Amino acid sequence: MSLEATFDAVYDRHVVFVWRTLRALGVTQSALEDAVQDVFLVVHRNLATFDGRAKVTTWLFEIARRVASTHRRTKRAGKDLPEVAEYLEDPRLTPFDEAALAEARVFLERLLDLLDEKQRICFTLMEFEQMTAEEVASLLGINVNTVYTRSRRARIEFDRLVKRYGVEHE
Repeated sequence: MSLEATFDAVYDRHVVFVWRTLRALGVTQSALEDAVQDVFLVVHRNLATFDGRAKVTTWLFEIARRVASTHRRTKRAGKDLPEVAEYLEDPRLTPFDEAALAEARVFLERLLDLLDEKQRICFTLMEFEQMTAEEVASLLGINVNTVYTRSRRARIEFDRLVKRYGVEHE
């Protein structure tokens, strides 16, 4: 496999991971595209020396951590104009973010469809709707312990499914 094909594969498989990692590490929305590009410039330069002793995601995380640190320092240097930055930043999602969000929703829906219906209902009401077990029990007319059991079983199965199918989406 050529270096370009390997780089393309790494990029295609992990660009969303790098994007989310940089955002989690405090890179502002306005600097995110540049930071992602910076990470993949480092990857391109160093891919031939990557020996595979660590997972690719571990290697990418370390690169992203250093890039995020640099971007945060650059942001601090420009703190004298915070009110201008507010007006320049676009609060809307970028097309990339919209696409990533749509893909994540489809993936989530597919995983939820694989759960047992009764477990899925308890799980989604508690996890996504932030209802208490008591509220779910009252809503469904079942025992609170049943809600906890169904939710716990759904969580275990959901985590198993994420591990199984999520590898393709890392």
